[in-house]
Amino acid sequence: MTAETEPTAETETAANAAPPPADGMRRFVHVLVNTALANLTTSFLWFALTFWIYLETRSVLATGIVGGTYMLLVAIFAIPFGTLVDRHRKIRVMVFSSTVTTIAFLVALALFVLRPESDFTQLGGPWFWLFTGIVLLGSVVEQLRNIALSTTVTLLVPVERHANANGLVGTVQGVAFIVTSVFSGLSVGYLGMLGTLYVAVGLTVLTFIHLLTIRLPEAEPEHEGGRPPAVDLRGSFRTIRAVPGLVALILFTTLNNLIGGVYMALMDPYGLELFSVQMWGIVFGVASTGFIIGGIVISTLGLGKNPIRTMLLVCVAMGVLGSLFTIREFWWLYALGIWLYMALIPAVEASEQTVIQKVVPFRRQGRVFGFAAAFESAAAPITAFLIAPIAEFWIIPWMDSSDGQATWGWLLGEGEARGIALVFLFSGIVLAVLALLAFTTKSYRRLSEAYQDAPGETPEEAQQDASEVDAPAPGTRPGTV
Repeated sequence: MTAETEPTAETETAANAAPPPADGMRRFVHVLVNTALANLTTSFLWFALTFWIYLETRSVLATGIVGGTYMLLVAIFAIPFGTLVDRHRKIRVMVFSSTVTTIAFLVALALFVLRPESDFTQLGGPWFWLFTGIVLLGSVVEQLRNIALSTTVTLLVPVERHANANGLVGTVQGVAFIVTSVFSGLSVGYLGMLGTLYVAVGLTVLTFIHLLTIRLPEAEPEHEGGRPPAVDLRGSFRTIRAVPGLVALILFTTLNNLIGGVYMALMDPYGLELFSVQMWGIVFGVASTGFIIGGIVISTLGLGKNPIRTMLLVCVAMGVLGSLFTIREFWWLYALGIWLYMALIPAVEASEQTVIQKVVPFRRQGRVFGFAAAFESAAAPITAFLIAPIAEFWIIPWMDSSDGQATWGWLLGEGEARGIALVFLFSGIVLAVLALLAFTTKSYRRLSEAYQDAPGETPEEAQQDASEVDAPAPGTRPGTV
């Protein structure tokens, strides 16, 4: 039998090393709230930095490069982060992440205090990239906590409530979106970048102190024989290959990130053409209530019998939205489109997490989540890096010309940002078509069957499976299942 079809311990269940504790949901809520506050802080500073860069430079290319670099770094470090999560207790990983973020933001604040602000607005100067790079470092390391959070669902929550817990994550993230987008715009508009840095550092320190009070009922992870590699890429890919269609699941989720790269590069510039920075932050914050509604729906109703089908249908809807919400330069249309898009995001993320938490062993989930994050995150910077210069130097000037207006004016109307609207139109169409094609693949059918057939396991069965997986079968090569 092939590695994809051979029944192994890894393909049968997402085994826990111990049953969820009686107060597991309460403990999970504590971890979730702390992680939400940490995400809120990094998002607050990151949104503010993006707003500030565009206002100081008026360059779509600058925001595209900075946003793309962030996602590229997330992709590069996601696999090492996943290995780190599997090798250590989850609370230790979170404390490490919080420590690095706190130090990075303190250093960024010190630089901004010691140097003139004009040094940080020159795109070709070293101080701009040093300052931005330090903020990037603190924000990227924060992603380590999100990988650890996904594994704590398996550690603390019964399997039948995984979808609900993942939906709760979406709800909390929606609250963070609202707070950060509103206050980032207000902070940059009224306090400036220096005041914004003071706020971010204060919140980061508060999160770190609260994290030190949290305890999780988790034993020290056991190593899988021999000296484990620092970055277990082979183990990550081996685990993914062992589940039929799991590679396809990651590819399906990547569809959403393709259009995400376009949004990363162009959403803020489009919004800042329609609104002042203060008003754009408020509008984006109000529109982000869709994230909360979407998360509440998932936490209440779940994802249905087939989360993979749900995810692809949502991707189709996202593509349609992405092609239509800038078809006219109406502020209410843009705000409504963002609200609907945000309402759909929790379903995509929760679908992937719910499937992985069921079909992948707990002790390897960190590596799988890390591998998935690396692959999916790589899609966004690719499109951001490509679309930002193309939009700035070709599409936007062409749409401002008489030829561009004559060609597309009948569909996109008139306005200052019709070039950006043209990019949104075609990227949305591509996303919808790719999601529809995914329904026709064999991988979709096989993964759906694997999810339905994956049973739960008792702790004793989980321990037996772990011992069998740790010792390679006679005659197998390293890296094969």
